[in-house]
Amino acid sequence: MKTLLVISFIVLSICSIAQTPDDALRTAWFSGNGTARNVALGGAGASLGGDISAANINPAGIGIYKTSEWLFGGSVLINNNKLSYRGTDTSNNKSTSMLGTSGVVFAYQSNQPYSSWVSSALSFSFNQLANYNNRIQYSGFNNTSSFSEQYLEELQRDGADTNSALSNYIFGSSLAYRTYLIDTISGPGNSVQGFQSLVPLSTGVWQKYDAITSGGYNELAIAYAGNSNNNFYLGGSIIIPIINYKRQLTYSETDATTDTSNQFKSFTYKENFTSKGAGIGLKIGLIYKPQDNWRIGLAFHTPQLISYKDEIRSQMTTNTESYAGVKSESSDNLNNGQPGTRQYNITTPYRMIISGSYLFGSSSDVKEQHGFITGDIEYVNYKGARFKGLENADQGTLDYLKQVNDAVKSYYKGNINVRLGGELKLNTFMIRLGTAYYGSPYSNSTIKASSVLTTGGIGYRGHGMFIDLALSHTMLTDANFPYRLSDKPNTYSIQKTNTDNIVFTVGFKF
Repeated sequence: MKTLLVISFIVLSICSIAQTPDDALRTAWFSGNGTARNVALGGAGASLGGDISAANINPAGIGIYKTSEWLFGGSVLINNNKLSYRGTDTSNNKSTSMLGTSGVVFAYQSNQPYSSWVSSALSFSFNQLANYNNRIQYSGFNNTSSFSEQYLEELQRDGADTNSALSNYIFGSSLAYRTYLIDTISGPGNSVQGFQSLVPLSTGVWQKYDAITSGGYNELAIAYAGNSNNNFYLGGSIIIPIINYKRQLTYSETDATTDTSNQFKSFTYKENFTSKGAGIGLKIGLIYKPQDNWRIGLAFHTPQLISYKDEIRSQMTTNTESYAGVKSESSDNLNNGQPGTRQYNITTPYRMIISGSYLFGSSSDVKEQHGFITGDIEYVNYKGARFKGLENADQGTLDYLKQVNDAVKSYYKGNINVRLGGELKLNTFMIRLGTAYYGSPYSNSTIKASSVLTTGGIGYRGHGMFIDLALSHTMLTDANFPYRLSDKPNTYSIQKTNTDNIVFTVGFKF
């Protein structure tokens, strides 16, 4: 409970215009993506190599290339969501198509007769690690808390007067105050004793949350790796993350009764939020073959430094019946038609991977290989994400970001992800299967979250080309909070999402 109170205070401190711990998790907790071959193996392969996805997992695997290739891919993502909120179940689906892992690998043979480095390879690739295209929608009856109470807490905490309530919180509390969702409590001599919400919690309201999200977390990777004596591979990748995230949120509360004299019928809050970022990071790794049929891989992903610019627009319409009627207000009216903006930096959590692979048949002669089994164990330090202010940030902003970072450390934890895959080679055709488990990033054990993948696919190699097809089925369990309050237990929706990802990759050797 203490952790939740800390997070609630931070979230409420600037409501819908500043960073929250959720922003940090968006670029950290995901199941990843890659070529159809990599997807079919459950994402495993940090000790395998020979696939351009290695640039994003363990760049040493690029060093296994002996011939050059270029490839392109695509995928179709189908989300099926089931959400349960206060005893009411809701379901919906969202589909999208996107560019898959694409790029080029240049392989070079060494001309130095006395050097142990027999070959090297350089790759340029694009990969989407996380796809944000989804729709989270749920509703339910609530007679214990209201979305409007976060505005009450904000105004009361700041000791706001009526002038502040009118103008200082133009993306949240000021909208609520101007539409009479929140109003003053009068004291002696027409003095203001505080603020009150007109939502009738004693009889309850129907709450509805509807968020449509889009965009993705992409990486451009430039990887280089070397091959020493065909048993030791060392490589590194320069990573350029590019993030584009959009959310269209509509939230409403409606009187659960037919009483027209209780001075509340409904309110609707709408928000358009965009977040764009770009940065830089580094991934390094090695692969060692102690015997012909065994490979061991180690990889380390440094924290990425990403610079963000966010924009937000919001509006509210409230019907307080006989109290003030129907009133509407928007941030555009209060901000000269301009969106609210914020700029900041994030350093993402680091990752460490240890991996092992066993190859059936002769690993020195690709034609004699009959298949393999490969597995990865990955540790992600989710609580290591950090917000940083820009160079010209004032002390107040820096103090606030310190509070957010403290909340991130309290709210999240490090955890283990496990991936396992295998391939059976039938001459020029391959059959692949895989699975993966991603543990919860939350330190609070009452919040249940995990992601389980089952994957499979087929492939063809011959005549200087390859074609791969994969299907990945993801079962995600998570929690979605419509709002957070500091003075009472927070309510949330239990989210269960089944995602089918159909991936293809086509490539050519040259």
